[in-house]
This record gives sequence, C-alpha cells and structure tokens, in this order.
Amino acid sequence: MTLAQLLTILCLFLLTGVLVFSQDYEETNYSDYDTDAISLPEAPPLSVTQQPDYDSQLIYSYDCARECFCPSSYPFAMYCDHQKLKEVPNIPRHIRHLYIQHNDIEEITSKPFINATSLREINLSYNKLQSSKVDKDVFKRLKDLTQLHLEHNNLEDIPSPLPKTLKRLHLGFNKISKIAADATRELTKLTVLDLGSNRLTDASIKGKILSGMKSLMQIILCNNKLKSMPADLPESIQQISLENNSIVSIPEGYFKKTPNLVSLRMPHNKLKSVAYNAFNLSKLMELHLGHNQLSKPFFVPRNLEHLYLNHNDFKDLNISLMCPSLDLGHPNMLTYIRLDNNKLSGPVDYYAYRCFPRLIMIFYGHQRKDDEDDSEKSPKKYEKPDRPKKPGGSKAIDTEV
Repeated sequence: MTLAQLLTILCLFLLTGVLVFSQDYEETNYSDYDTDAISLPEAPPLSVTQQPDYDSQLIYSYDCARECFCPSSYPFAMYCDHQKLKEVPNIPRHIRHLYIQHNDIEEITSKPFINATSLREINLSYNKLQSSKVDKDVFKRLKDLTQLHLEHNNLEDIPSPLPKTLKRLHLGFNKISKIAADATRELTKLTVLDLGSNRLTDASIKGKILSGMKSLMQIILCNNKLKSMPADLPESIQQISLENNSIVSIPEGYFKKTPNLVSLRMPHNKLKSVAYNAFNLSKLMELHLGHNQLSKPFFVPRNLEHLYLNHNDFKDLNISLMCPSLDLGHPNMLTYIRLDNNKLSGPVDYYAYRCFPRLIMIFYGHQRKDDEDDSEKSPKKYEKPDRPKKPGGSKAIDTEV
C-alpha cells in the first residue's frame, strides 16, 4: 500500500469521528410515557384526634421555700424539719412530699397550701398543733394527698374534712378524746388509721364511725382508755392493736365480721376469759394476749404461727383442748408459744409437738407460785417520748411516684 493510500484512509477515519461527536440527538419527550399505570400513594390529611396535654409538659422552675431544702436528685420533696419554724412556709406547686416535722408550729392556715396542688404526703409530726388553730378545709383541698402524719401534737379532734384520696392517717400521741361522725365518713380508701396514745373511751368510737372505712386494713388504738372492743370494724381489717387498755372481755362471735384478721395484739388489758372458739379465724397468724388474767385454754386456729400467753394465770395448759384433732394433710402452723410468768407447775405436754409439728420454741421461762403476784400485771403507762435529736442519716423520700 502506497503512502498516498494510507493518508486517504486516515482522513476518512477522522472525518467519521467528527460526524459522530457532532450528531444532534432528538430530545426525549417524557410526556409520552403512560404514568396512569403507576400511581403514587396520596399522603393522608393531617388530623388531631386529641388535644395535647400541655400541663404535663410544663417545665417547673423547681423553686424551694427559703427555710427548706429540696434535693436536686429529687426536687419533688421539700425538707423543712428541725428548723424551729412557727408557721408552714409557702409550698410550690410541684412539691409532692412535705417533711416539716420537729418544729414549733401551732397553727395551720390555708394560705401556704394555695398552690400545693401536687402534694401526696405531709409529715407534720412533732409540732405543737392545736385543733382550734387548724383551718377547716386546709387538707380537703389537696386532691392527691395519700399520707398525713400528725402524731405527737396537741390535737383534741381529728381534723375534718379530709380528702377522699387519703390512705394513711397517723394521729398517735395527741389528746384526742372524741371522733366526730363526719371525720371519717368519706375515708373509703383509708388503709391505716393510727389513733394510739390518745384519750379515747368506749363512747368515743361507738356507732358506725369505723364501719364506713371499707378499705381499712390496720387500726391502732393502743394506750387509750377503752374498756370494751371497738364496735363495727369493717370486714377489710387485718391488724388490730389494742395494747395498754382496760378491756375486760371479747364478746362471743365478735370476730365473725372480721374474717380477714391476720394479727390481734391485746397485751396489757384485763381479760379474764375468752370464748373457746373466739379466735377460730382461718387467716389469723399472730395472737398476742400477754399481761392479762387468762386461765382457761381456747381453740388455736390452724394458720396461727405466734401465740403469746405470758404473764397470765394459767395453772394448766390443756393441749388437747387447744388442738382437739390432728390432720396430717393440713398440719397446724404454730411455731412459737410464750408461756413465762404464769402458774404452770410442770412441763408442757409432749402432745404439743405432735399437734403442732412445726413448733420451734416453747418459751417456758419463770413460773409464779399461786400466792405470787405478777409485778408486771398492771398496764404500763406510756409517757410521751422526748423529741429525738435531728438524725444524721439520709431519709427515704419517694414512697409513691
């Protein structure tokens, strides 16, 4: 191939490339595509089915009364105890737990509680509160209040009205001698009522005063002036504390209205006898009858675990009467009996271990002679204890959030 032919071929190749690179492509018309076959989903219209709860999203300033302390780890609690306060400081809205015990407060007005709409617990114990200086509706306005501690004050009446939400009411170590009918009428959610170490008599709690508290589980009436069992306890009651009174008898069938009773504490009374089946209760686990004048045995229910008969007048303990039959499939649950300071003359019948196979201890102790008086027979008089010094340890602050 000659040089002229090679040059001719090269020129033709270059000319073809120029034509390719300079080609004018026809513009594509996308409107020619059928888009009906592929339809995009429509966004649903915006709708609001419920108004947002703006109140729950409020950011509180977490302010605290100048006289008190609100820990940063739990700003819903306000500690004002041991400050020698004469009045209740203003309570911020966000506070749920107010601890203002061990002060010198005599009067409670509604003013400090105006904004305290979140309070669940108030501890005003160890102050100098007087019934005549407590505003009538000061506590009823607190719609979330569940615990109220007013023990160790100078109250003569139960403050009323109280909020329906209340679950625990502590009024021990006051001067309460009567209970108004309307004081407990609406406390249907109350589970614990402490009226120990007051001046209550049989007349103070007669009628239907206690029966309306349908949720009551524990009642404390120790160290009062009762001579008979409290009337009309609700069916829900599980624990009764009647220590240090002057109760002389338990009416036959008294506990038929309280089938859920788990614990009965009646030491330091004047019981001389009880009906044989008085304590025939399927759920009873603790029975404390020490420091009385009992001398005759009674039926021991199957689920009873702890029985206290110390400082009585038993001369003989007839186990066969206490346990009239054996049921190996459902044995008695008794594990502890205390018998010291009676008038027993010999050891306890060995049959006790057959009838009560789970028995771990019989505390026999010292036994008195027939002519020997019990130096501890008379009820002890409980004095109001001195105010304890400010504890150095930390406090538990949130019991219900």
